[in-house]
Amino acid sequence: MALVLVRRLPLPRLRTGVGVQRAMLLTGLVLTALFVLTAVLGPALAPHGYAQLRDTEGLFGSQQHPSGSHPLGTTIAGYDVLSRTIWGARTALLIILAALLLSVVPGTVLGLVSGYLGGRLDRLLVGLADALYAFPPLLLAIVMSIVISGGQSSLVGGLGAAACSVAVSFVPQYFRVVRAEVIRVKSEPFVDAARVIGTGPWRIMTRHVLRNSVRTLPLIFTINASEAILTLAGLGFLGFGIEPNSAAEWGYDLNRAVADVTSGIWWTAIPPGLGIVLTVLGTTLLGEGLTDLADPRLRRRTDAPVPPADGGGDGD
Repeated sequence: MALVLVRRLPLPRLRTGVGVQRAMLLTGLVLTALFVLTAVLGPALAPHGYAQLRDTEGLFGSQQHPSGSHPLGTTIAGYDVLSRTIWGARTALLIILAALLLSVVPGTVLGLVSGYLGGRLDRLLVGLADALYAFPPLLLAIVMSIVISGGQSSLVGGLGAAACSVAVSFVPQYFRVVRAEVIRVKSEPFVDAARVIGTGPWRIMTRHVLRNSVRTLPLIFTINASEAILTLAGLGFLGFGIEPNSAAEWGYDLNRAVADVTSGIWWTAIPPGLGIVLTVLGTTLLGEGLTDLADPRLRRRTDAPVPPADGGGDGD
């Protein structure tokens, strides 16, 4: 499934964008790549652990100004701000992967079955998808956080609550997109030819219909990834996120830095805030840019023939 989605990305068309479209795509690509590299290389980049309070010289201290040993200072709890910000990228990447697993896969399978088989099952699934749109994602995440973790904001509880709430919001989107594509693709001549030669329904669905119905899913997911990060950050900011001794999380760090800002202590709030802003901006711009490239009505080719200039004749 993941390999099919990656192959559907319009990467060969990356050079066809021009102007604002190209700038938007490249900016999103750079920011997203920086975010992923920071998350993957977090243990090597962070000078300290996400819950570390001391080193060989003793305690870090509370609300220490930026210095050589702590480039971005320390928080009110005594954590190194730079380390918490870097480790927070890993937590954000985990919620994106969890949202991918819990929303894209079920939404694709249900859309495939519903669109291909039709009938009462199709009407039932469409009704359920419409009903799921009524759930507010953040409120649902708060309820799930209490149910899953029992009021204790652990890594599993925080990620599980955010991922489940995001899945409830995203599954209907993927379901509707795949269902519409399946309805279109199943009437194509190559599908009819597969039926004529005796190919079974399951093989037709997975080999012929599915591969031609998921081309837009990577574009949708890059945009929805930002909502997954915002949901997790919202949980942390409201106090239903992940405790600092379980993992680093930008929303929780922002919540603890609110009182610092009023006291003129800026270094505890700006780094996690920038982490959220830049990551959401990068994934959103990447998704919008890839959507433009995938739409032939919005895509311009740079290799289009140049019209001849006026007055280009040989003259008298």
